[in-house]
Amino acid sequence: MLGRKRDPTDLTDTQWARIEPRLPRRTSPRGRKRIHSPRQILNAILYVLRTGCSWRMLPHDFPAWKTVYHDFRRWRRDGTWERLNAALVKALREAQGQAAEPSGVIVDSQSVKTTARGAYVAGMEASGCGGESAGWQWTAQG
Repeated sequence: MLGRKRDPTDLTDTQWARIEPRLPRRTSPRGRKRIHSPRQILNAILYVLRTGCSWRMLPHDFPAWKTVYHDFRRWRRDGTWERLNAALVKALREAQGQAAEPSGVIVDSQSVKTTARGAYVAGMEASGCGGESAGWQWTAQG
């Protein structure tokens, strides 16, 4: 982070200390050495997620957008985000004096809306009962 002003979305040292051990380590000595630290990459990812800017609009004082996006995708594919989220939720629950794992779940029927005719999916309406004979028909929205 040399030469870059601290951004409000940047991780604090305490936050980084909790996250850093849970990020994947480089296992092979082969290949190109890292130019940017995982903390710089994670700060850039957090900037994109917090501000809503596109990857290509990432400010120039962060690592190159292609580098940041590459690591974001790699961590998504290898399950890093899921493992990180689960570990942080567990630590938070324990810090609040709760059991590490939730003991129950409430599902609200209003959360999953459906109709008697079938599902409505991304501008497509399901017809038929499913299986091989079911077809998809485009329908106008709105």
